Amino acid sequence: MQRFFCANQDLDESFIEAAFLHQRQLTKPEGSLGRLEEVAIRLASHQRCTQPEVVKPWISVFAADHGIVEDGVSAYPQAVTQEMVKNFSRGGAAISVLAEFSQAEFEIVDVGIKEDPAPLAHLLSARVAAGTQNFSKLPAMSEQQLFAALSVGADAAERARNAGADLFIAGEMGIGNTSSAAAMTAVLSGKAVSEVVGEGTGISFSQKKQKAQVIEQAINLHREHLTSPLRVLQYLGGFEIAAMTGAYIRCAQLGLSVVVDGVIASVAAWVGDFVSRNEQLLRCQSSEEMLDLGKYSMPETIFCTCGSCPRLVEWCFFAHLSAEPAHEVILEALGVEPMLQFEMRLGEASGAALVIPLLRQACALHNRMATFEQAGVSSAD
Repeated sequence: MQRFFCANQDLDESFIEAAFLHQRQLTKPEGSLGRLEEVAIRLASHQRCTQPEVVKPWISVFAADHGIVEDGVSAYPQAVTQEMVKNFSRGGAAISVLAEFSQAEFEIVDVGIKEDPAPLAHLLSARVAAGTQNFSKLPAMSEQQLFAALSVGADAAERARNAGADLFIAGEMGIGNTSSAAAMTAVLSGKAVSEVVGEGTGISFSQKKQKAQVIEQAINLHREHLTSPLRVLQYLGGFEIAAMTGAYIRCAQLGLSVVVDGVIASVAAWVGDFVSRNEQLLRCQSSEEMLDLGKYSMPETIFCTCGSCPRLVEWCFFAHLSAEPAHEVILEALGVEPMLQFEMRLGEASGAALVIPLLRQACALHNRMATFEQAGVSSAD
């Protein structure tokens, strides 16, 4: 756990300024490429260079099962988690297709599938347990399991960095995980459960109502223990969500750009943003101290207490606005804007993978367009 107790990397203002000035010299009206200009400037600051590129994107899909499915919160049986992991491995899932299309490094990480799958292509085993406990009755995981899952994610971020990746994407597979995301969002935001529960895998109206009741009862059961973001993750989350949180924290420390997918990925990033304030982690001496970091209130989701620490989300691009209602709540709390709005709610990192070509195109425009001087074009007065 010691590797978590270090600072998020600072963003170099000189590269931001240089990239901004370069954008102003390109043969176009200033700001006419909209957010593509911002994307290129941010990537330049992340990569500490004047000509950013996305050459080697890395996708880690974390898979785990959820005990809460016992309460009928999903339209699909729990076995689908394992079945979809096999589909990922064979190349038949949405994320498999998109990863291949984007020429991304692709791995699947078993953090806690109920049935241990046989060896599969692209699959790594980092099992914490055979799924979480049913959080409507018990904490989803123990403290030890929480930190084990966080470490699985940090390991993935380090694998990506060591392999030369310049972009990290975390995906997930876990039947029942939208229940965890909704429960965590309700607690962290203070919103009513009914405002953040969505259709998930395509449940009916009556199932959605039951899902909200199950989540509300679970929150009431654990309320006295939900004292910090990591406690919320421990009691209501999933192993794959914890792994994504650990990956995002580690990426900000390593200076590795991140694309965050939908509602599951965003709640993981939200927890990471709460926890990874430099003045907190640098003082941390133990995992016990880390558990209580990031006392949450709505203002604290926007700024750290000292006002100067680089936030985890400064290393993140948020890919899209999911059709799940909790997602808009999370993005608003974080003060970020999604790049796309395609009404997706698949997960797997599918929305994040769609953004890879956009990032590449933003870099190509920044690097290859002529300046007014080079093209012999008159600039605006």
